[in-house]
Amino acid sequence: TGVSKSVISADSHVTEHPGAYTDNIEIAYRDRAPHLVDDGNGGQGFLIPGLEYVLPMGLIAAAGSRPEDIGLSGSFDDWHRSGWDPKARLADQDTDGIAAEVLYPTVGMMVCNMPDLDLKKACMDAYNRWIAAYVSECPERLLGIGQTALRTPEEGVDDLRAVKEAGLRGVMIPGHPGQADYDDRRYDPFWEACVDLGMPVSFHVLTSKDEFSRNRGPVLNFLITIIRSNQDIISTLIFGGVFDRFPELKVICVEADAGWAPHYMYRMDHFYNRHRHALDALVLKKMPSDYFKKNVYVTFQDDWVAFKMINLLDDRRVMWANDFPHSDSTWPNSQAILAEHTAGLTSVQKDRILHDNVAGLYGLSV
Repeated sequence: TGVSKSVISADSHVTEHPGAYTDNIEIAYRDRAPHLVDDGNGGQGFLIPGLEYVLPMGLIAAAGSRPEDIGLSGSFDDWHRSGWDPKARLADQDTDGIAAEVLYPTVGMMVCNMPDLDLKKACMDAYNRWIAAYVSECPERLLGIGQTALRTPEEGVDDLRAVKEAGLRGVMIPGHPGQADYDDRRYDPFWEACVDLGMPVSFHVLTSKDEFSRNRGPVLNFLITIIRSNQDIISTLIFGGVFDRFPELKVICVEADAGWAPHYMYRMDHFYNRHRHALDALVLKKMPSDYFKKNVYVTFQDDWVAFKMINLLDDRRVMWANDFPHSDSTWPNSQAILAEHTAGLTSVQKDRILHDNVAGLYGLSV
């Protein structure tokens, strides 16, 4: 790719072992933990209690499959072993030419949408125990992200400390917290702790309940609309003055692509300039786009538009990812795709997007 440094994926995934939750959750919640069930189509899926939703195996671990071979039904035996076996993970990284991966959950994304906050908390604690053990096999190449249910801001602060002590690199939080919304000042202690502890905060697609209530039209339309929740969160934080109050807060918009960001920044600036007086909007110290460029990191896989728009973004806040082992993954062809998509970039831009930005964000030495 013409990159002088090793390539790091800013968003990859584990596929939790069938016992990841049941073996690590508090006994009182064990019978309601996410677990493997028959999907009714000859395969298996993860049942997410409270959502009564079976996560289809065929989509979970389809990296490397041809589009015509991807289906909804599959079994645990079809998974890439490296999704749950860290010893196998390094070989799959080598196959894709990847030096390290930031690892997010798979089942844990759906757990974010559980309506029962107590069960959600128990499941996320169980996941944190499991992922901490997984990444301990090779912490310099396996970079785990923890979770918190944020039942209360105070509990969120405690979870942050626990996640950091467990050796995890950041925290993924649900699209909707337990109280109010993220611009409410009652969450200020949580944001303050994120800054003080050096813990970046991630919002991943598919972790907001409104993504599943917007379904309209053909089923493919659902996949097009899943980035909207992340956009809503970003502008909520910006217009709510969160970055004014915590200018060093680092938020990652995960797997929602990046090519749309320049236009979104334009819209925020336009409506702030034109309508903030009539709508009695909060007065910000800077333009909305300034906060986006400084405080918000974006990740993407094969979003070639993002590379074309790089001069309208801050290339120090853009991070490439391979999304392994999900169906959208560029594995095992990431190097060929990157060679094509980054052809018009400078060597400095390539190094930043494929290595420097994620390495700086998480304090990596690889």
